[in-house]
Amino acid sequence: MNNHVSSKPSTMKLKQTINPILLYFIHFIITLYTILTYIPFYFLFETRQEKSNQIKAKPVNSKPDSAYRSVNSLDGLASVLYPGCDTLDKVFMYAKNKFKDKRLLGTREILNEEDEVQPNGKIFKKVILGNYNWLSYEDVFVRAFNFGNGLQMLGQKPKTNIAIFCETRAEWMIAAQACFMYNFQRGPAIVHGLNETEVTSIITSKELLQSKLKDIVSLVPRLRHIITVDGKPPTWSEFPKGVIVHTMAAVQALGAKATMESKPHSKPLPSDIAVIMYTSGSTGLPKGVMISHSNIIAGITGMARRIPKLGEEDVYIGYLPLAHVLELSAELVCLSHGCRIGYSSPQTLADQSSKIKKGSKGDTSMLKPTLMAAVPEIMDRIYKNVMNKVNEMSSFQRNLFILAYNYKMEQISKGKSTPLCDSFVFRKVRSLLGGNTRLLLCGGAPLSAATQRFMNICFCCPVGQGYGLTESTGAGTITEVWDYNTGRVGAPLVCCEIKLKNWEEGGYFNTDKPHPRGEILIGGQNVTMGYYKNEAKTKADFFEDENGQRWLCTGDIGEFDPDGCLKIIDRKKDLVKLQAGEYVSLGKVEAALKNLPLIDNICAYANSYHSYVIGFVVPNQKELTELAQKKGLKGTWEELCNSSEMENEVLKLLSEAAISASLEKFEIPVKIRLSPEPWTPETGLVTDAFKLKRKELKTHYQADIERMYGRK
Repeated sequence: MNNHVSSKPSTMKLKQTINPILLYFIHFIITLYTILTYIPFYFLFETRQEKSNQIKAKPVNSKPDSAYRSVNSLDGLASVLYPGCDTLDKVFMYAKNKFKDKRLLGTREILNEEDEVQPNGKIFKKVILGNYNWLSYEDVFVRAFNFGNGLQMLGQKPKTNIAIFCETRAEWMIAAQACFMYNFQRGPAIVHGLNETEVTSIITSKELLQSKLKDIVSLVPRLRHIITVDGKPPTWSEFPKGVIVHTMAAVQALGAKATMESKPHSKPLPSDIAVIMYTSGSTGLPKGVMISHSNIIAGITGMARRIPKLGEEDVYIGYLPLAHVLELSAELVCLSHGCRIGYSSPQTLADQSSKIKKGSKGDTSMLKPTLMAAVPEIMDRIYKNVMNKVNEMSSFQRNLFILAYNYKMEQISKGKSTPLCDSFVFRKVRSLLGGNTRLLLCGGAPLSAATQRFMNICFCCPVGQGYGLTESTGAGTITEVWDYNTGRVGAPLVCCEIKLKNWEEGGYFNTDKPHPRGEILIGGQNVTMGYYKNEAKTKADFFEDENGQRWLCTGDIGEFDPDGCLKIIDRKKDLVKLQAGEYVSLGKVEAALKNLPLIDNICAYANSYHSYVIGFVVPNQKELTELAQKKGLKGTWEELCNSSEMENEVLKLLSEAAISASLEKFEIPVKIRLSPEPWTPETGLVTDAFKLKRKELKTHYQADIERMYGRK
């Protein structure tokens, strides 16, 4: 067995309530079935466990700070998908020539829209959708080429910025491909970014123009053109002077008409900027990450090599925001390998989704995707929904499901498959995502072990966890499809190498035993050019080594397992990304609440597996005692601090103070632990200067953290 499986199967098993005699009989049948199926399995197949035990990455030399590389790239990092295709327009041209008449981008036809009145009086818009209509590689190429030419006719110059502010849809990808062909830099769609990148044209939809853009166009003085992808918007008298609204079809027609007489367009170089992608997450203004053509190509080369048998038989469902690096990279991987991409949205994804009219089919049922990317929040939602349905089953059905679930968990931990369980027990759950899913890729934040194992079991497919940042073009690591261990993010991709740098302040060293630990540095051609108009921050986060290779200092703390797989174990900064993607500055939360008379000291805590902040509080003894008397609560100091009623009363006052301090809703602690003991340097929980030691506080309050977040 691997010594790096982070969660033992026994800790994640579901509890069953079944007659003990019947249970023994069922276990006897299961044991018999296991023995009968094990014999041919042993002789005919290499088990997943044997593959999982293989070394996946190695250090390139014997020094503690040595970079780790995938065993498939020890002699050199990969940077190009296809020979000679060193820019994104060349990659698309290669794919277009290879897969010419194959279907590429699919969109469902809207058959009917209606308003449905809810019991509470609210009106929800419901849709009935038809089949997917498809554009071939050739269709997409012609539309993108004409659109780019049309933009050029409207005055868009090479190496100038253009913003796409649009839902994830086929027109988004067509517009992006036009920008790649004509060397227009795709910029952001936030006011700060629009002005910083001097955008003159915005590509959007009618709905977003009316609901979001209407209020900000007057704040973008250089704006000259708005292009709607889905027809002409209603006439709008409030447009600023000098701004012209076009439809995408009209711009494409202009481009098609001008193609014959227009001059050859400027083609991009590998080092030219393809995208400026703005990242949230810092305490100041968002930073624009400059991503070149060569960065994206290196990143998608690494990702594609981690997906076995990727090709024309695959169908990908696109519904995550294309403005984020995870979805853009995933779709470019598919586009370059002949896969179909069918578009969806979180509101129409499944039969039960909020915009799908009852009785009609959601997008996964129609498309039946083989590949899907997701963020942990969506997987957690599926997990909770399925488990709620299991709890509503009859006793017999529920126990049958639980027995099958626990049996399959045992088999997975041994590297074996369970075809009978998959066919008879989990088929209905699997059909929620269409029934054909062969790989789920999770990124954006860590996925909890319980949810990962649930998705493995019920959807009968591997769940690949990935690690990467916008600054590394989303590429860093992805777990192998046959590695079912939880709590890890896999080995470095073939496009990059990863090293661990000592972080003395946090107590993490690359000489640590049994496993090296430290700040994660990513090196390779996928490491981006830096931050737009922000040289100081670029110098702080990026550097070049003596060989001219770019490196990114991620601020994340990692640990390498003996087989070369990476675990994310901490964050260098106290900036924490919650499960839904919001960033919380723990220091900011503490600063806002520390001055409350009731608080002697406070440590805010959050992690990416959960959607809310919690806190450890050292209360002021006098203030807390007075509050207890006021509320009619009695007891010793320890009893008061351990009282859930007192926790709730203190929490109310904390919430009021947080609102007064203008904290965002997601920054306000939802649960707290009152500590009867003060934190002093002698306790080891604060420094001599009384600064919080977060690592030690986390260890000290581990049981309380588990209580406040609730074990899955």
